[in-house]
Amino acid sequence: MGGDLRPERLLLAYSMGIFPWQGSPPLWFSPDPRWVLQPERLRVDRSARRALRRGGFELRMDSAFEDVIDACAQAERPDQDGTWITPDILEAYVEMHRLGFGHSVETWLDGELVGGVYGLSLGGAFFGESMFSWQDGASKVALIGLVDQLRAWGFDLLDCQVHTDHVERLGAEPWPRQRFLAQLQRSLERPTRRGRWQFDGDPLAARLAALEPEA
Repeated sequence: MGGDLRPERLLLAYSMGIFPWQGSPPLWFSPDPRWVLQPERLRVDRSARRALRRGGFELRMDSAFEDVIDACAQAERPDQDGTWITPDILEAYVEMHRLGFGHSVETWLDGELVGGVYGLSLGGAFFGESMFSWQDGASKVALIGLVDQLRAWGFDLLDCQVHTDHVERLGAEPWPRQRFLAQLQRSLERPTRRGRWQFDGDPLAARLAALEPEA
């Protein structure tokens, strides 16, 4: 408990498997087990396939980071009382985005932002922070687009931090803390893909082509 949210402290904390969550001054967490999604183990469940096939969505990267984090702060969550994304948290992560460590994937529909996910990237690890959806399936589509791109770039893991039904259905698994920390140190040996991100192609077209036909 305590400290501040300066970039230097955040980068050190994440490199040690620690993240801030709730409170002012901030509280710092390193849960055991740690829920982790390996990009190659992504599962696209039936509801996600429906959202992908419904069409109309467009995915972008790093085009509306502050809007995504602000929407995540506003999103109602049945298992939470209020939001942990305080003004201090929002300001700190917007600064991390400005420095090239914070990234977002946004789902757009008819020119409007309807879903997204944001987090931080260090080495071969992406630390997912939060997501939101104003349209059914929009956050899943964003997460699938993110994971597919992380796999193409050779990332080792997407840190989901704690359990939710959402991430478990998509293939996240509980890792003992020591396993997570050991893998994290190996992942940090990779160079950090710093700066503004862009998809390598059309992420939705590639994913749709990879989907198996409905039974």
